[in-house]
Amino acid sequence: MNPKLFEKALTESYTMRQQTAGGAIVEDNRQSILEIRQLTKTYASGFSALKGIDLSIQEGEIFALLGPNGAGKTTMISIICGIVNPSSGEVLVGGYDILKDFRQTRSLIGLVPQELTTDAFETVWDTVCFSRGLFGKAPNPAYIEELLKSLSLWDKKDSKLMTLSGGMKRRVLIAKALSHEPRVLFLDEPTAGVDVELRKSMWEQVRKLRETGVTIILTTHYIEEAEEMADRIGVINHGQLIEVESKDELVKKLGKKSLQLILREKIEEVPSDLESYSLELSPSGYELTLHYDTRDRENDLAELFVDLKNTNLHLKDVVTKESSLEEIFVELVKEQR
Repeated sequence: MNPKLFEKALTESYTMRQQTAGGAIVEDNRQSILEIRQLTKTYASGFSALKGIDLSIQEGEIFALLGPNGAGKTTMISIICGIVNPSSGEVLVGGYDILKDFRQTRSLIGLVPQELTTDAFETVWDTVCFSRGLFGKAPNPAYIEELLKSLSLWDKKDSKLMTLSGGMKRRVLIAKALSHEPRVLFLDEPTAGVDVELRKSMWEQVRKLRETGVTIILTTHYIEEAEEMADRIGVINHGQLIEVESKDELVKKLGKKSLQLILREKIEEVPSDLESYSLELSPSGYELTLHYDTRDRENDLAELFVDLKNTNLHLKDVVTKESSLEEIFVELVKEQR
């Protein structure tokens, strides 16, 4: 893709056709900032870390990449950021190829790694300014000041990194990654080892970054983190991207529901009028549970309640439950084994 044509496209409105991991074609009016096509990585040992990854990330979205340890999350990020070379495939960032146009793509990317790697004897101000200079950016004290204030680091600007807490060091890493004003920010396990209160504070910081137009791609072990922050979620396992959907669509497409009928009187068995619904009777005899798939349109709960009237059962309460994102993730990974 010609970079000049890409930059022109950013100023025009067009409809992008995007293929999801499941093969379905969807349409979206936002531009793609990151394109991954048939990306593979096989190490010298023969281990295949990535197996034909296809993915399109849109400008201004928060994309969460979920997967167990060793699934390929960090390998994929390392390739995009120029740390690891791919075995095959193509990656475009802002229309530039990560191999042919390394300098351009790297200048568009900010990376916050898992490890807290900082120069212990440098001050916060100096280390962030130095990171900006590494990308050939002219000094901009006003921007660095604004950046540190947005990350609640301004009062620590003259502190040496060795004196900071783990949470503050994590914020410094974010400041370093944003120092050269990238358009794409990678957060590799951004809240690992961070307490719950600070984690929520960092979620808020990430949302503010998105409001400035930065596209954010994060890997995480915390399902609630993806559920809280992400616009779309990708699930990767054994080097394969097995699902890419919005949160709501993922739950709608793959979620399962249960309907629990709590009875006033104990029963010994499911009434014959209700046998066709595959209801489960609890050991206590006071609860009947129906499990059903949200994708199955033939499930007509209205019919169940009509047939329920033909029995001598008296309901005390009715409870419904929907699959959580965590349950869906566990099920997806289990299915791929």
